Amino acid sequence: MKKITQLCLMLLFFVMSSAIYAQTITGTILDESGPLPGANIMEKGTTNGTTTDFDGKFSLNVKENSGSIVVSFIGFTNKTVKFTVVAGETKDLGSITLASDNALDEIIVTAVSFAVDRETPVAVSTIKAQEIEAKLGSQEFPEILKSTPGVYATKSGGGFGDGRLSLRGFSSENVAVMINGVPVNDMENGAVYWSNWAGLADVTSAMQVQRGLGASKVAVPSIGGTVNILSKTTDVEKGGSISVGVGNDGYQKYGATVSTGLLDSGWAVTASGAKTKSDGYIDGTQAEGYNYFLNVSNQLNDNHKISFTTFGAPQWHGQRQNRSTIETYRNAESGTRFNPDWGLRDGNVVNIEDNFYHKSQSSLNHYWTIGEKSSLSTALYASWGNGGGGGTAGDSNLFKQRIGGDDQPVDIDNIVEINRAAGAQGFGSEAYLRASRNDHSWFGALSTFKTDLNDNLAFVAGVDLRTYTGKHFSEVTDLLGGAYALDNNNVNNPNAALQVGDKRDYWNDGDVGWQGLFTQLEYNNDVLAGFISASVSNTSYRRVDYFNYLDSDDLQETDKYNFAGFGIKGGANYNLNENNNVFVNIGYLEKAPGFDAVFLNYDNEHINEDAVNQKIFSFELGYGYRSEKFAANVNLYHTKWDDRSFTDNFTEDNIDYFVNLLGVNALHQGAEFDFNYRPSDKLTLTGMLSLGNWEWDNNVLDVQVYDEANNAVGDPIDLYIEGLKVSDAAQTTAALGLNYEVMDKTFFSVDYNYFGNYYADFDPNDRTTEGAPQSWKAPDYSTFDASVRYGFDFGSFDAVLTARMNNVFDAEYIADARDGADHDAATALVWYGFGRTFNFSAKINF
Repeated sequence: MKKITQLCLMLLFFVMSSAIYAQTITGTILDESGPLPGANIMEKGTTNGTTTDFDGKFSLNVKENSGSIVVSFIGFTNKTVKFTVVAGETKDLGSITLASDNALDEIIVTAVSFAVDRETPVAVSTIKAQEIEAKLGSQEFPEILKSTPGVYATKSGGGFGDGRLSLRGFSSENVAVMINGVPVNDMENGAVYWSNWAGLADVTSAMQVQRGLGASKVAVPSIGGTVNILSKTTDVEKGGSISVGVGNDGYQKYGATVSTGLLDSGWAVTASGAKTKSDGYIDGTQAEGYNYFLNVSNQLNDNHKISFTTFGAPQWHGQRQNRSTIETYRNAESGTRFNPDWGLRDGNVVNIEDNFYHKSQSSLNHYWTIGEKSSLSTALYASWGNGGGGGTAGDSNLFKQRIGGDDQPVDIDNIVEINRAAGAQGFGSEAYLRASRNDHSWFGALSTFKTDLNDNLAFVAGVDLRTYTGKHFSEVTDLLGGAYALDNNNVNNPNAALQVGDKRDYWNDGDVGWQGLFTQLEYNNDVLAGFISASVSNTSYRRVDYFNYLDSDDLQETDKYNFAGFGIKGGANYNLNENNNVFVNIGYLEKAPGFDAVFLNYDNEHINEDAVNQKIFSFELGYGYRSEKFAANVNLYHTKWDDRSFTDNFTEDNIDYFVNLLGVNALHQGAEFDFNYRPSDKLTLTGMLSLGNWEWDNNVLDVQVYDEANNAVGDPIDLYIEGLKVSDAAQTTAALGLNYEVMDKTFFSVDYNYFGNYYADFDPNDRTTEGAPQSWKAPDYSTFDASVRYGFDFGSFDAVLTARMNNVFDAEYIADARDGADHDAATALVWYGFGRTFNFSAKINF
């Protein structure tokens, strides 16, 4: 602790002694309703810039005595203002008003879903592109949110793009993630696979986390909150950038962006691309990925604008899927980097567990200004996904034989020899590699109409339509020296001798439909702002199974099962004065059960006739304080989640069993505090504290276990989970941050994060005795991150150098855990978080 104190004192002395004097311009940025906090101010032709404070004021040391500044903010037209200032003096540019820009393609869909400070009655945090570029580095994209109240983000197993995010104790399945207003949660299970969006950080202009019910007007039944990501739009000015980055464990990244600017014809095009490569911090997690982004837009006339955007991130990476005990890591040669899921063949790495995927998303947006009071925005979008995750097949014991000790790579050469010997005798591979594929096609339309009923009241209504087909199958990827792989799971082709690329084990489709309607009334008189909204939706599921049923069998395709859902929510924000505001929101949602909760036991015969909607009630109070130098928020929330979809499948003695849990309830409640303090134009201090209390709310009695023939097995069992903590996310988090402008265009930042009250994930089916214990509580931990950005002139170009270091003091901590048989540290299966990592990058703007 003494060293940390000394380091902090040295840093404070350094930043406080580094101030310089230059000519300064000041001003106040406004919109039609008043000050505009968080607006960007950039000295034109440079990377020198700042943002407005909570009263819309800014102060900027400019390089030249005369020139122009460009003022920008999401949802408003950029404004260029000229200035002339005498060296050593300050020039006040006065009030600068930005006009709303309904034609911006990046907000065509999302403008009505992006929360506004001191107006929208929700708890919200906004992260801008500059902060993402400065702090993310080689971290997982969700980790940029780890200093946000209520958020718990980890790297999971540690593979490229394998990070996960929880919000107020709810996993990503119950957190709505939208990119440019388009929902991206998996249509079958609600999950978000961040490896599909590995390049998203490069093209994000802003990212907003709305905790709780959120302000999104689409009929998305989020429980924990909404993550709304806006991609960059077509640049108004001609130019681009080239970037390169390097880091620990062979990390390399190269990227470029180019824009035509706004042409005389009204067209504008922006394109960017990047390549990322890494040996992986964790053993056996090599990765290679690419990402691309293209936006083409045209202002057809004063009333119509169209914009086409497409982006994706094809990638491949090795994975660590299986956790280990703490003792295993301590005894392993590579320590916390140990990964049991890779091996060597002829001296080359073989990734036993890996992931390969390419998910593209394309949208065509149209914005129509119908008149002075009305507008219609429409997005047609499509997404195609191809890929899956690798694993083992055949005799799993062969993959337990290692080269040397238990902490060494799997001996793949030994498996190859066994398979070749079997092939010589006319037999197939005894052990081989396979991939579980999840290809899909997804089409949707989202249209929103808005009209001003009077000066204070607006009406919003829209439609949200989606159709999705997921193609699920397993395929042979490597016979490991064998002649074929024998599979007897396809009734249409029994005892099949399979080659690489052939389907095995299972093959089925999941068809999901979604139809949603939403409407909202909004009131705003500058002091009081409020809304009330309602939505209805229908979710339909159908399953097609090509392996378990003959092609002539009517059971090969199920009927369509429909689940109607609805939601109603409302809230109000009241500005007590120019410094203080309070808000409240309340809502009730009914959400359809997941796909697997309807089709039990992975077949078309065991339909869960008892499947019911999940029911969510949420209530929240908030208080905000804003002044020239200080801002703070306090939020109290209470979320009741009843009839949670909870099914379980397990195998004992080669017999498949399944359990359908009904009436499982949970209560999530807590308090959140965050602040932002700017004692000077150069220094910004931030902080937050999040205290959660998330528990299962009831025991579940008379639970029946069924076998694969749908026969009841044994007597019903009771599950005693009431009072047990909802697991797998830290219930207490805190953060402190410092950002200091050392000199012109040079910034230094330090971030401290604390995570506590993390309970290991557990299976409620294990809690069959009264007085069941809590799952194991992992040790609390904290980390420090630091970054430096240095801007300078590189000939006639602007350049930026950025250095980042995460977990500066190399803290050892457990980020993810699965509860063990004895609910203690000895039996828990865990993943450790990363130790110290670093990243350097350079960017040239032209």
